[in-house]
Amino acid sequence: MNYRLENDDLCVEFTTRGGGLTSIRDKSGREYLWQGDPLYWSGQAPVLFPICGSLREEQAVTEDGKPVHMPRHGIVRKEEFKLEFMYKDKICFSIVENESMLSQFPYRFRLSITYTLKEKQIQVTYGILNRDTANMPFFIGGHPAFNCPLDSGEDYSDYKIVFEQEENCTVPAPVTETGLIDMGTRTLMLEGSDTLRLNQDLFKKDAMIFDQLKSRKIQYIHRQEQKGIQLEFPQFPYLILWSSNNNGPFIALEPWSGLSTCSDEDDVLEHKRNVLIAEPGLLEELSYTITIL
Repeated sequence: MNYRLENDDLCVEFTTRGGGLTSIRDKSGREYLWQGDPLYWSGQAPVLFPICGSLREEQAVTEDGKPVHMPRHGIVRKEEFKLEFMYKDKICFSIVENESMLSQFPYRFRLSITYTLKEKQIQVTYGILNRDTANMPFFIGGHPAFNCPLDSGEDYSDYKIVFEQEENCTVPAPVTETGLIDMGTRTLMLEGSDTLRLNQDLFKKDAMIFDQLKSRKIQYIHRQEQKGIQLEFPQFPYLILWSSNNNGPFIALEPWSGLSTCSDEDDVLEHKRNVLIAEPGLLEELSYTITIL
């Protein structure tokens, strides 16, 4: 099922399949959200839970010995969510585990996704409730992708990413064959700069994984015009930038709470970097915000 929120600035559409965004249009009709052309990537803005990225051979184990078997980005992004409520400026979807999910991730949970529309801003809030009797390790992330370029007659390289602060950081190497991360191989990406000019060669070897950023706000904007997207992610330690390696006309701006299994990590879920632990009956909430500029 598809739903819509609308105000004087934006028209935003959603689907119960994956509980995700399907359209963000301003009043001029400009579409900001990637529309999922399967020639490049059929997704749009999936929700990644209870892992972000990949496990080693799609397997892990919990500290108390429970097996975990999950594909890349977890177990909910292709599932049907339930509409919890819809108001003029807010909509909420939710999902609870089923037997198939329990066979992959051995915890009972409720995941809600609430979208709040205010002027040109969309706040995305994840609510993770542990419905089990044991502590639940988890990760969660967003994967919204945006058209790049935004308008016809423009080029991918007309756009840039501007970081909130000047950054000095390297990025680890993604291992494309496995979906994992080689922490021992790093590339200098920003050196005393707050700007990354976009070009599609950046993604020939997969994503850029920013695990050393000071910034918790970025802008994806045209290099001359002040049009584009602002992403604020104060609760997420990682930012992933990605596009398909066949010159996909989009850029994904992804706030993640965790990463794919790294070369210096074992396969115990609770040992992974920045693992979140929800106690039984405890609701954890994380939010990020998309603003149309």
